[in-house]
Amino acid sequence: MKKYNNTWKEAFSESPGPTSLRTALNLAVKGLCMGSADVVPGVSGGTIALITGIYEDLIAALRSIDKEAIQKLLSLDFKGVVAKVHVRFLLVLFSGIVVAILSLARIMNYLLHHQPVPTWSLFFGLIAASTLMIGKHVNNWYGKAGISFVAGIIAATIIVNLIPMQTPEDLWFIFLCGVVAICAMILPGISGAFILLILGKYEYVTGALKNPFLPQNMIVIFVFCVGCGIGLLGFSRVLNYLLQKYHNLTLAFLTGLIAGSLQKIWPWKEVVATQIIRGKEHLIWGGPILPPSIDQTFFMAVALAVLGFVAVLTIERMSADDR
Repeated sequence: MKKYNNTWKEAFSESPGPTSLRTALNLAVKGLCMGSADVVPGVSGGTIALITGIYEDLIAALRSIDKEAIQKLLSLDFKGVVAKVHVRFLLVLFSGIVVAILSLARIMNYLLHHQPVPTWSLFFGLIAASTLMIGKHVNNWYGKAGISFVAGIIAATIIVNLIPMQTPEDLWFIFLCGVVAICAMILPGISGAFILLILGKYEYVTGALKNPFLPQNMIVIFVFCVGCGIGLLGFSRVLNYLLQKYHNLTLAFLTGLIAGSLQKIWPWKEVVATQIIRGKEHLIWGGPILPPSIDQTFFMAVALAVLGFVAVLTIERMSADDR
């Protein structure tokens, strides 16, 4: 394989991604929105990627990390890797995601525990509008697209109503958790954090991250990250193929996934099962119920749901202007 002989600047310029400061900031903000969604169990960053118009670009960027890129890396052709992989796109986007996760995790944790109804209401409005915005890109809802949409709703319903199980702590299962969780994270409507709860490993993995420099935790984190990497690279190829060959059906299915996930995000829930995670009680399974009363909290919840709905319309319009 011929080694890349141009300069670092030329290699970076060849890498697909933002071409100006404005487009870079715009992409970073979308990353912030994705990261903000990822810190909420039940909300997927993939949903935000879809409504902001970067989902297919994200899948293509992940797919650029292929056999050729790995061969260049192993041969120490680092400039060749930069030119081949969509480094500029991934660097800017993931910078926004990481900043959001690090800065908003504590805030979202506080809001979900102390103001659950208003917080879930805001996200319900966001996701409800997302369903409409993505659905409008599906051509001909009759026939196969309609069936695919229903299949997506059924799949989401099954997943969000699964009861967390007791599972082993063997490294092979931690690896499998990484593969499955990261696939869920890039799927609209499905939360990677919630999948870890279902697999019974949310507390185990986050506990390892809390003390990452302990030898046993370093092994757990490494195995989990390897699973995430393999799952991300493999699943992105599957999604890319489906979007290329069956774009309309895939988009209809993804819309169904998001619509089906709304029951998990519904603000008023009947507590069916809880789990103690790091000393705090978390609602992990509960059926949606009607608001118990029409009071100040109800009107605040409705107002926040409308705010979330309008925010998505605004984001989608701004994204359309940039495309």
